[in-house]
Amino acid sequence: MKILSVATARLLLHPLTVAEAERIVARAPGDGDRWGEGYPSDGDVRANTGFLRGTAERGHPGEFGLYEIRLLDTGVAVGGIGFHGPPDEVGFATVGYGLVPAARGKGYASEALRALLEIARTAGAAGVKGDADLDNPASHRVMEAAGMRCVAEDDKLRHFSVAF
Repeated sequence: MKILSVATARLLLHPLTVAEAERIVARAPGDGDRWGEGYPSDGDVRANTGFLRGTAERGHPGEFGLYEIRLLDTGVAVGGIGFHGPPDEVGFATVGYGLVPAARGKGYASEALRALLEIARTAGAAGVKGDADLDNPASHRVMEAAGMRCVAEDDKLRHFSVAF
């Protein structure tokens, strides 16, 4: 299965293969990998570990996998974004994302999330959901800037969603 990279104005969302995810988990770049300072983060390692486990159990999730966020002009990886797996029983896919500290505050996360939402819509999802800790207003702004709206809040998380 060949999943194409998606370019935005400043970024390239590169769909990760199993081999690339294994290198990220091992924090061992291969020939041709261009990783920015701080990449992969602990969050990237956790996400890729889950991706590898899910792929081993259920097969590759196709478009609903993980993507490396690369700067379009240099090809340097500055974070990750993707789905926690295929859409749920009502057709909603759950997203997660993260950037290295040097890439934050530049609008990259919102730009990448808008592209990921389009991937989900085109792939047939009914919508996308995500959440962030209450004390993470930057992540709240990312989801809002990408068109997601707060739909609930509990004692730890703010929950966001968008339907297509």
